[in-house]
Amino acid sequence: MNFIELKCKINSEHDFVKDLLIEDLSKIGYESFQEDEQYIKAYIKLEIFDINKVKLLDVNKFDNTTIDFSHKIVEQKNWNEVWEKNYFKPIIVDNKCIIKSSFHNIEHNCKYEIVINPKMSFGTGHHETSYLVIKYILSTDFKNKTVLDMGCGTGILSILASMCGAKKVCAIDIDEWAYNNSLENITLNNISNIEVKQGDRTLIKDENFDIILANINRNILLNDINYYSKCLNKNGLLIMSGFYSNDLNIIENEANKNELKLIDKKEKNNWIAVKFM
Repeated sequence: MNFIELKCKINSEHDFVKDLLIEDLSKIGYESFQEDEQYIKAYIKLEIFDINKVKLLDVNKFDNTTIDFSHKIVEQKNWNEVWEKNYFKPIIVDNKCIIKSSFHNIEHNCKYEIVINPKMSFGTGHHETSYLVIKYILSTDFKNKTVLDMGCGTGILSILASMCGAKKVCAIDIDEWAYNNSLENITLNNISNIEVKQGDRTLIKDENFDIILANINRNILLNDINYYSKCLNKNGLLIMSGFYSNDLNIIENEANKNELKLIDKKEKNNWIAVKFM
């Protein structure tokens, strides 16, 4: 079976463009990606390749960004091998948690081992926002807590929350690919107390949680903070990421309007994660 290699040359001042482009391409059938400083190479089966779908991607939604596309036919590859060698490496956070794939063979002394097969869903621990939220989970008491994971992606945050003692976890993502990938990864890790739902904030209107995790993006967070505050139990925690450090003021102002107070923040490479109560 042959594949199409779509080469995407990105000129942008925004670091997040690559992540969002990968997400958009995965939704139209691209199965694997390779990255370097300026390019993304995306791979799709030849028989379902449609250049018109690529041209319809809304790349203009990224300010001060241009993306040039070119493509060629390539022979079938071992996509797990491509992923392992070029993108997904095992990651260890605070010497407490290792995130690896089923094809990795690595010895470690971490308390928590999470096995995931990402399949292009967001959340491997490598991105700064995922990494920062994982650090918060590892330093927060989850024992017997009810947890909401909004924008769950691969399900990695839900899985770790469960491993850290959460009583029940609700994982929600609007994307069907992420929904299915979360289910697969939860099974891989033998977790039984996570419920996965496909949809948006409207799915949480009748529920309450002790801890809410929301690693999404600035605009969605701003729109949804009031929903989170309404379903957060007394003395509950809201942990959010997915935005830049210079967006903190606008996020904090919206949280304050909903009677949430910033109690901590973590930063890495201009990205930030925050904890509100």
